[in-house]
Amino acid sequence: MKYSTRLSDAVHILAFIALYPDCDLTSNKLAESIQTNPAYVRQLMSALRKGGLLVSVKGHPRPSLAREPEKITLLDAYRAVEGNKPLLHQDIHTNPACGVGMNIQLALRDYYQEVQEAAEKHMGEITLQDIITSYHQKLNGK
Repeated sequence: MKYSTRLSDAVHILAFIALYPDCDLTSNKLAESIQTNPAYVRQLMSALRKGGLLVSVKGHPRPSLAREPEKITLLDAYRAVEGNKPLLHQDIHTNPACGVGMNIQLALRDYYQEVQEAAEKHMGEITLQDIITSYHQKLNGK
């Protein structure tokens, strides 16, 4: 099963833009940093623009953040690139004739919702500035 890296890559793009605001940042350059293709970067940047986190003009390689890094949360970025997709997913292909197969999913649903709410609350408290500060600490060996 492939896990989505859309959030991680979106935060990578936002952080890169925050760290290098005066540089030409083409989708090619950003893709090189993420080790992906430029079309994927453009797709993420479009989602970030629509989510109100990024300002960019087609043909101009100077994207900028729509808000200060301390006003962009991890939840904002998640919503921009993943929408309302849940973090945890239930197996919907269990045997409905089996008591465990049917009812375990119903029991899990409530707990998964609790986890989702707690994660979203915490993600709403983590800012892009927090991530950039942590990046600088890692860079400096702290």
